[in-house]
Amino acid sequence: MAKTVSLTLPLSREDVANLEAGDEVLLSGPVYTMRDAGHERALQCLEDTGQLPFNLEGATLFYAGPTPAAAGRPLGSVGPTTASRMDFATPQLFAAGIVAAIGKGKRSPEVVQACKDTGSVYLCTVGGIAALLAKAVTASELVGWDDLGTEALRKLTLKDFPTYVAVDTKGNDLYREIETAAR
Repeated sequence: MAKTVSLTLPLSREDVANLEAGDEVLLSGPVYTMRDAGHERALQCLEDTGQLPFNLEGATLFYAGPTPAAAGRPLGSVGPTTASRMDFATPQLFAAGIVAAIGKGKRSPEVVQACKDTGSVYLCTVGGIAALLAKAVTASELVGWDDLGTEALRKLTLKDFPTYVAVDTKGNDLYREIETAAR
């Protein structure tokens, strides 16, 4: 039975070990935005140095391209990007120390396996409500790759940011469970 859990970032593998697909997770603390171009750069850094850039080990990545500050908030809006676009890099980033990723949509079998192999989780959030999600962001700071514009690496501070466990550390996959139940 799904439960609601409040977690403080950064997460450890122990923090996510008992989460189950379908659980609601309210996140508070620092998360890092990264999309396609950032993933390419992170992989290049791993190849060049053997480490994640910007001390990202243990971090949670949010696949998002936030808009500039608006309405008295640090961001105007911040919605999830389709996660499958990052499947090419996710297994390597999980193996290098990323604990969780947030996006929307289902993931490849390779990412599901990487969650099992590394003890990582994939969290999803609702698309189409980017202005509402921005209300859960209390701070935004540029960390690196400013030349990427909206795809720059940003550190966001969250307060009770709503997510759901889409793939847990045992490889249970909420999207595929829903597909199977619908047949």
